[in-house]
Amino acid sequence: MQNKIKQCHNCKKNFTIEPEDFNFYEKIKVPPPTWCFECRQLRRYAWRNERTLYRRNCDLCGKSTVTIYSPNKPYKVYCNECWWGDGWDHTSYGRDFDFSRPFFEQFSELQHEVPRMALLNKRSVNSEYTNHSGDNKNVYLSFTTFYSENVMYSTWMRTSQDCMDCSFIYDKGERLYETMDSRYSYQCQYGIFLKDCSTCYYCYDCHGCNECFMSSNLRNKSYVFKNKQYSREEYLKKKKEYELCSFVTREGLNKEFKDLLEQSAIHRYVVSERSTNSNGSLLYDCKNVIDSFEMDRSEDCKYVYGGIETKDCMDLYHVGWNTELCYECHGCTRLSNCQFCHLCYDGMNIFYSDTCQNSQNLFGCVSVKKGDYMIFNKKYNKADYKALKEKIIEHMKKTGEYGEFFPPQIAPVYYNETQGNLYMPMTKEEILAKGWYWEDNIPGTFGKETIMSVDIPDKIEDVPESYLSEIFACVECSKNYNITRNELLFYRKENLPFPRRCSNCRYRRRFDLRPLRKLWHRQCMCGSTGHSTLRVSDSMSSPQATSRHFHGEEKCEVEFETCYSPERVERVYCEKCYQQEVY
Repeated sequence: MQNKIKQCHNCKKNFTIEPEDFNFYEKIKVPPPTWCFECRQLRRYAWRNERTLYRRNCDLCGKSTVTIYSPNKPYKVYCNECWWGDGWDHTSYGRDFDFSRPFFEQFSELQHEVPRMALLNKRSVNSEYTNHSGDNKNVYLSFTTFYSENVMYSTWMRTSQDCMDCSFIYDKGERLYETMDSRYSYQCQYGIFLKDCSTCYYCYDCHGCNECFMSSNLRNKSYVFKNKQYSREEYLKKKKEYELCSFVTREGLNKEFKDLLEQSAIHRYVVSERSTNSNGSLLYDCKNVIDSFEMDRSEDCKYVYGGIETKDCMDLYHVGWNTELCYECHGCTRLSNCQFCHLCYDGMNIFYSDTCQNSQNLFGCVSVKKGDYMIFNKKYNKADYKALKEKIIEHMKKTGEYGEFFPPQIAPVYYNETQGNLYMPMTKEEILAKGWYWEDNIPGTFGKETIMSVDIPDKIEDVPESYLSEIFACVECSKNYNITRNELLFYRKENLPFPRRCSNCRYRRRFDLRPLRKLWHRQCMCGSTGHSTLRVSDSMSSPQATSRHFHGEEKCEVEFETCYSPERVERVYCEKCYQQEVY
């Protein structure tokens, strides 16, 4: 079979379906997609409210609970204790399938009747304000966080503790602040792509480093200040010149760090370690992983965004831990042979289902716990289940529904609450024109501040305890925010100034520093006019010449697919030039 060019039904652009794609579709018995892979990802984004939290009363016990569903949403929402409890029966909502009507229309009606889980938050202690998370202790306003303790305002954290304002700490971060895409690091601040580092400040792409400051592309170095090597005594003296407890000082350092990232640091075209026959970025120990991002220990996957131990899958978003032979799923873990699922855990042979746990052999089910051979929450024997399932699939093929993920029109959350609004932002008018929904009542207040930003002391040592009961206004979005006791203790312990931005704006600043989950065709920038390499040396005025590279004095002509768009200003190198330069 040859490549086939199709026009996306959503964006109207052409996209290619390759022979190996057809082989996968045939294996799992689904028709080829009608949307391009970017639009398919957009559709899954539109179902993931990760960070927008509300207060509403549990519809079973009446207790106030934290949830991703605003009070005006027409759904039954149970607190996690009630949802997992025995006070209700998912089979009581079972119904017959009506072959005179579309599947998605009936499925949406079922969603409105069956209780929904307030948050996806499992086996955690004192971690009420977390979502898509589990096995945590003392975690606050953090998302996609697992096996962590004492973490605040962070995203995608694993096996970490005592961290705040961090993103994508893949393994064992401790005492980190404003650090992302790092692992096995301790007491670092404002770091990106750190590995096995300790006490590094404002550092990019450093491995095995200790006590380094405002530097990039270091390997196994200590006491490096602005990419210049010093003795221990000299380094500590240079570092002491900065009042790190001062907000004014930190703002200047943040600007300098941004300049370092854009002007002097070398950026590897993609991050891929110990991976074979794979393309994308942030791939670790992967094999045959194509057009995918943030993947760990995965194999034979394509168009997967955020996967851990994922095998033989396509078109997934945020999945992990032994997910195999799955297609068009979001927020799922430990699944086998599942298709078109949303927030399903620990199951197999599940199709077109939403928030089903510890189940198997489901089709079109909502909030099922420990179910088997069920369609629309109604129990069947094995033979009847199989016969009815195939009959419904044939019906969905006729209506054009089979093979497509759930449409955003029936998502239980609205677009501006979701990750879609972050990765693929659209205006309210654009969303409504698509027939999707927009939430006008996003939580937050404005104009309620009791302390003006200009009145906040410059140094953390001058911030009084009374600030725990005050209200502040973000200098970027103007939304009100407050601080917790643990947060204030963290600032004092780590010598950090009091924040002038809310946690969402701080998150957005980190997000904007990361390349998008997309690939562009570009050429290596090594040897480009106006760029010189900055290496650790005795003299900051003596940049390393590029003549020692394989391309000599000429500009490198290697082309590649990179996650850095052509509009970005960072200096992006091919693998060979990067390795020659950094090592």
